[in-house]
Amino acid sequence: MKKRLFLVVTIFIVFSCEQYHNNGGAENTGSFKIAEVKAKELLAPSYGDNDPSLKTAAEGANDFAFRLNAVLVKNNAGKNFVCSPFSVWMPLAALVNAADSQFKDALLTSLGASGISPDDVNKTASRMLYDLTKLRDIEEEGYYNPLKIVNAIFVDNKVTLRKDFAQAFMDFYRGSSINVDFASPDAVDAVNNWASKNTGGLITNLVEKFNPLTFAAIANAIYYSDRWRLEFNPDETKDDVFHAPVGDRTVPFMLRRGGGQIYYEDEKIQAVPLGFLHNGGLYILLPKSGGIDELVFSMTNDYFNEIQRNSVLAEGRLLLPRFLIENKTEGLQEALESLGVPLFEGETITGLITENIPLSLTDAMQKAVIKVDEKGTTAAAVTVLENGATSTGPQPEIPFEMVCDRPFMFILYDYTYDGRSQVLFTGVVNQP
Repeated sequence: MKKRLFLVVTIFIVFSCEQYHNNGGAENTGSFKIAEVKAKELLAPSYGDNDPSLKTAAEGANDFAFRLNAVLVKNNAGKNFVCSPFSVWMPLAALVNAADSQFKDALLTSLGASGISPDDVNKTASRMLYDLTKLRDIEEEGYYNPLKIVNAIFVDNKVTLRKDFAQAFMDFYRGSSINVDFASPDAVDAVNNWASKNTGGLITNLVEKFNPLTFAAIANAIYYSDRWRLEFNPDETKDDVFHAPVGDRTVPFMLRRGGGQIYYEDEKIQAVPLGFLHNGGLYILLPKSGGIDELVFSMTNDYFNEIQRNSVLAEGRLLLPRFLIENKTEGLQEALESLGVPLFEGETITGLITENIPLSLTDAMQKAVIKVDEKGTTAAAVTVLENGATSTGPQPEIPFEMVCDRPFMFILYDYTYDGRSQVLFTGVVNQP
């Protein structure tokens, strides 16, 4: 059965100071040692007990998503682009537990969790994982619709991972600890095999080599596969012209028409969510004027919430090109530094290993894939309930016409109790 595929791997590579190695470094002990840790149950959201700190942290993850997306789209101007800000947020949130105390506040602020305690960030991550994955990895009536989120830390055999970090990483992030020898090519194979295994073989060759100064790498993988609640009719897919930045080109356009569609329009954009069979959806946002960059830079969590609150059931016609995007994100480290992530220089990570070795992040990378075709469309009732759209609100007097024949933005989201429509993937289609 054909699936929709949205997947990503993010790696943050942690290095030591070069001076430390020049002075002899640590002896290779053969393997790192931590006490065996067993995971606690993921935290189930306490319905009716709305903790403002957890809500703030989850909504802050969405703000982080849109801020990161804006910087990365600017760095990839004119190109197709997809990334998973959530896959970046998750390991950075875990590193709050290892950051030196003088850098914790800056890291929390960069993640949209200013004023939130590390413990509450951990709880938020655990509740997110509960909501996003607990009911996903099952097969119902012959249909498999996983949303898998996997975390891991690869630790060099010269050093020892701290038990308190390993325990928090396992409890709140379901993060496994894996021993490697970063001086050996086997470390590259270990990371790439892990990435491939956790994305159904679709993310490969993520890492080409490691700097010999590497002591640890923290990683996240997301594998998302779901069908639309209602499918586009492939017999109505027709070739038409898409006005790309590099020039016009003819591509297949899918058609959705009729009533019961959820639709939003203001002076800047048109927007339609395409609902998934299990949960969540993919918002398609088409700028009216000003170009795609202006839309990307103006998108915030508040604006995203406004779009969802003020969407209405409408009759209309949506033309959307099929698209497949695969990219390795350019400039991720620089983007994170511009957002205030303070871990890329100096002795910023002091709570990761037991040895007195000053660590910091020195590189970040991500590969992502998204595929959209006729196997999906909007499910109005469910999407309205999930997104707070006004199912009984006023209908537009004139049926809408939304023709995505020029660059547009997309937002893939799924539901969490604290963050509501939790942003998992974002991107821009400049030339399908």
